[in-house]
Amino acid sequence: MKTVKNHQDTCEVFSYDEQKVARVSNLVQDIDFVSVSDVFKALSDVTRLKIAYALLQEDELCVCDVANIIGMTTASTSHHLRHLRNLRIAKSRKEGKLVFYSLDDEHVRQLVTMAVEHSQEV
Repeated sequence: MKTVKNHQDTCEVFSYDEQKVARVSNLVQDIDFVSVSDVFKALSDVTRLKIAYALLQEDELCVCDVANIIGMTTASTSHHLRHLRNLRIAKSRKEGKLVFYSLDDEHVRQLVTMAVEHSQEV
């Protein structure tokens, strides 16, 4: 079987712009991509993405509210919320025996909103 290379995806000549490569290489070195990847990994889980989307709809929700919204037990929901909190995707606040969660900041709100909007584009 013969493999045909798709020339639309690769350059036919190896050449690069030294200034662009140097500038972007420095920027790439300054980012903790492991942490960035952890955020995307957390949100790649359907349950955690549903939770983040639910938290996007309200300023804050109790663990019991979130569990009912996503149709899971409070224990399982708490586990997912704790994971989101540890990655600073969500934050929590305790009031008596209840724990309320919300999205951590505007960046997270924008990230979830853009991901949902992008997935709905046709």
